[in-house]
Amino acid sequence: MRGLLVAGLGIGFLACAAFAADDVASAVVATVKTVDKGTKTVVVKAADGTETTVKFTGKTIAHGSEATAKGTKDAFEGMKEGDQVVVHYTVKGTVKTAKEVDHVGKDGMKASEVVVKSVDRGAKTVTVKTAEGGEETYHLTVDAGKEAGKGLDKAGKVTVYYTDEAGKKVVHFFKQS
Repeated sequence: MRGLLVAGLGIGFLACAAFAADDVASAVVATVKTVDKGTKTVVVKAADGTETTVKFTGKTIAHGSEATAKGTKDAFEGMKEGDQVVVHYTVKGTVKTAKEVDHVGKDGMKASEVVVKSVDRGAKTVTVKTAEGGEETYHLTVDAGKEAGKGLDKAGKVTVYYTDEAGKKVVHFFKQS
């Protein structure tokens, strides 16, 4: 009986591990190539030429776009060909589903190339050296905090994608240079 219980727990653990491995989170900095509201998909093209098709759902969050300004739930609102975006998505099987899309540039996130000096995981901040030689502290979103746990303090030069919120610079995404 005990052997069956152990075997059952082992199979359950393996099934959970396989399921978790199937749902991978990623992000891409890219330019919008096409928007298809009918199929709720967007094709984006990264700087290296890689094209990624991402599906949007009613749960997809948009930052720095007309959608945010109007308070609409349509993440496609205001998205058009040529927009610079950071798309955070999950991959399950072959389907890439957008969790969040951040517009970069005017009315969106700002980007700055910096050198990471230190990461304070407890305070959820990162201290950086700017291109001008100054030192700044950025606050981290939950997702950026997870990225910070993946060796960011040893990354050196990175591009931070951030917003100004209540007088604080808040990092949404890091891209290693």
